Amino acid sequence: MTISGTHPMTRLRVLYLSWRDRENPEAGGAETFTERTSEVLTQRGHEVTIFTAAYPGASPTTRHGDVQVLRRGSKFSVYLHGMWHLLRHGRDYDIVLDVQNGVPFWSPLVSRTPIINIVHHVHRDQWRAVFNDTVARLGWLLESKVAPWVYRKNRYVTVSKSTRDELAGLGVDPGRVDLVYSGNDRPDDLDHYASLERTNTPSILFLGRLVPHKHVEQAIDILAARAATHPDLELHVVGGGYWEAEIANHARERGVADRVHLHGFVDEPVKHELLARAWAVVMPSHKEGWGLTIVEAGLHGTPAVAYSFAGGPSESIVHGRTGLLADSVEEFEEHVIELIDDPLLRRTLGRTARLYASSFDWDRTGRRLESVIASVIGHADRYRDDVIDLDALIARAPETPEAPATEVVPKEGLAAIAS
Repeated sequence: MTISGTHPMTRLRVLYLSWRDRENPEAGGAETFTERTSEVLTQRGHEVTIFTAAYPGASPTTRHGDVQVLRRGSKFSVYLHGMWHLLRHGRDYDIVLDVQNGVPFWSPLVSRTPIINIVHHVHRDQWRAVFNDTVARLGWLLESKVAPWVYRKNRYVTVSKSTRDELAGLGVDPGRVDLVYSGNDRPDDLDHYASLERTNTPSILFLGRLVPHKHVEQAIDILAARAATHPDLELHVVGGGYWEAEIANHARERGVADRVHLHGFVDEPVKHELLARAWAVVMPSHKEGWGLTIVEAGLHGTPAVAYSFAGGPSESIVHGRTGLLADSVEEFEEHVIELIDDPLLRRTLGRTARLYASSFDWDRTGRRLESVIASVIGHADRYRDDVIDLDALIARAPETPEAPATEVVPKEGLAAIAS
């Protein structure tokens, strides 16, 4: 195996330090990146271990395919356990991928093994949304001041240009930050989902963890604010988390509980059916590293609305071409209603969103991460930025027939899918 046409790439022993693994009830997009790239690295011949936190009912040691998973400590003490593991077994690995989810694992303090810090997004405002003022101030101090100093000699990887810019604001030299876009899970039976029709009444969908900083309440507020003009607009909330009861309570308080459907965790086929049949996807989160839900929806020709200041969505959405970006809560609502009211715009954005989303692939992502690893350990030249050119994709795309004008689903619609 070779990379960049330079030195032969030998089998590497890779350690991923990650707060959570894919089976953790609180897993999200960062964990998907860890798991999918780990799969690709093992397929490429490398040996990968994910060191992560335990949770109730979890086995301390398991395997995800060819990837070994070690679970130690809680979601807070896992950092100390990770440092202890690296202190004892650092020589057993050739590279450490230290995932900084707010705070990193501080691996440079205990190991001389080459280290890459992986940051999906900066958590500035999220600290206050989740913790009390004292903990929030401490967390932000560790993230904004201490971590950049501890990792001052290490390479970084991030999934969006906006996060690289934010890291630069914390004093991290952009020249040490490599861009590797997230991939996308393309279902084998994608054509089946393409044949499904949209719901017979307007529907928007949120997909993600149910935590305060995702701001799902803002989507509920749209239903309440537009009750007079769009009394049949429904919201489908897909995912689980400790904030679910608060979301349900907010829907009751706003008088729209009958039009807010909480599906909880669903399996992959149900998820793709929900995405394929929704009229639009909403991501009201004020901070996202990438916005994996956006490109997942795009595979099904479902356009998304997100905030321009949220970071990653400003790249996972090409504004006005694959979806819409808002600068304020009021504009977010206007964009959602614009998509609901304009079927031509919805289909036009959806077709381009499908093309754009199809260009993101986990094998591509894993190979690019492998290239960064190779350059860090001296096996290859420096990896160049990942680039997705929408105009080039459109120019190469074959002509496709016009999408059907009808957007109805027989029988009970989306609410029946997960029952």
